[in-house]
Amino acid sequence: MASAVRKAIKRAQSARIYNALITETFDLAEKQAENAVKNGLKPFNVVVKDCFAIEGVRMTCASRMLENYQCPYTATTIKKLLANGGCMIGKANMDEFAMGTTSTNSYFGPVKNALSDVEKLETDWLAAGGSSGGCAVAVKLGFADIALGSDTGGSTRNPAAFHGIFGFKPSYGVLSRHGLVALANSFDCPSIFARTAQDCKLYYDMMKGRDVMDSTSMEPGTSDERDLRTLTIGIPREYHNEYLSEDSIRAWRAAAAALKNYGCTLKKVSLPHTAYSIICYHILAESDIASSMARYDGIEFGHRKPSEVDSFNEVISDSRTDSLLYTVRRRIFAGNFYNIKENKGKYFRQAAKVRRLIKEDFDRVFKEQGVDALLTPVTSHSALLNSEIQMDHFRTRQRYDDYFTQPVNMGGLPAISVPFSNCSKGRPIGLQIICDYLNDDLCLRLSDLLYNLK
Repeated sequence: MASAVRKAIKRAQSARIYNALITETFDLAEKQAENAVKNGLKPFNVVVKDCFAIEGVRMTCASRMLENYQCPYTATTIKKLLANGGCMIGKANMDEFAMGTTSTNSYFGPVKNALSDVEKLETDWLAAGGSSGGCAVAVKLGFADIALGSDTGGSTRNPAAFHGIFGFKPSYGVLSRHGLVALANSFDCPSIFARTAQDCKLYYDMMKGRDVMDSTSMEPGTSDERDLRTLTIGIPREYHNEYLSEDSIRAWRAAAAALKNYGCTLKKVSLPHTAYSIICYHILAESDIASSMARYDGIEFGHRKPSEVDSFNEVISDSRTDSLLYTVRRRIFAGNFYNIKENKGKYFRQAAKVRRLIKEDFDRVFKEQGVDALLTPVTSHSALLNSEIQMDHFRTRQRYDDYFTQPVNMGGLPAISVPFSNCSKGRPIGLQIICDYLNDDLCLRLSDLLYNLK
């Protein structure tokens, strides 16, 4: 059984050209495999996004700020995986502090999509998606059976869709956030990358449940064993917008038709406040970022720029400027703007009210209109080339993809990206199943059905 771990290590070594791992823990994985076999467990391969803590292993968050930081404890979700036979292959590359949608904003270099043209990999590559791009590459290339990512507004579902694998964001609180460096505490969820819906279910069951180290954690909902033919599937009008490519629209319609032919009832629904979700999210997330990033001052811990300066503020300013990339600095700046006294009522409080309205939209559809699940796109298009993303109009388009995934985080709902189709260029397109809060099992069952109907 430990041979599977050795094979995974060889695959990871041959996949270094994709820059999926920041820290390789091959020796640790082999030791864990030996211990698992001794304890009668079947070893399985794990890759973890580099914003989760593992005792004695560095955690960088893809930033120079934490380049040499080693954790004194292990995240609860990872403890549970290791206790069931998990073997840690490595820590996955990502966007710095999980801020991005392409996994190119990393101090350790960009992650390259596993489906990229190898011959052109040095000059151009397909976007891996973000911010958990390294995790998606690990699962796609077979050196991870499960990759543990985080999802703030689509950071797991987006790269999963771009790689043609499953990306599952559970209900908020069902997986402990203890040991996760969160981008925004009220949005973030530990999330699962796997090759099948059954694997998502397997590893979800290992990790779920209340944790005394996380006051926001809770027990999962009860299992829903209804006949899937009796379900009503909602099709939100607001998700059919000008951002969607023709290929994505075609895949969405094909999935809806497949579910209808299976016996499900389709129902058009409205989530009227969806259009405000992106700006609402950025105000709330940036406000959280400004607060949580204040700890990285180069004094208590983190990178400190060698310099002779005259004040405490200059030490912090120089160290942060030297160690944080542009996107992180910009979002700290924006968050502080939203948080100053004269602006808080104009921005943060108003955004919090809009968030409640977005959650109420979901509640109305699920609780009053008889809808069991929603079917939506995950992204507006398939993976783009890095050269395309660098063009100005595609930089704006990156934010459009959050339109389809981010509202779910506002409501803390379970959602999963299901590989369903390919675009005209042969690249994967994923579709999203969204269920009501704590209906995680139904979400996983329905995603398995949809995949098998394609």
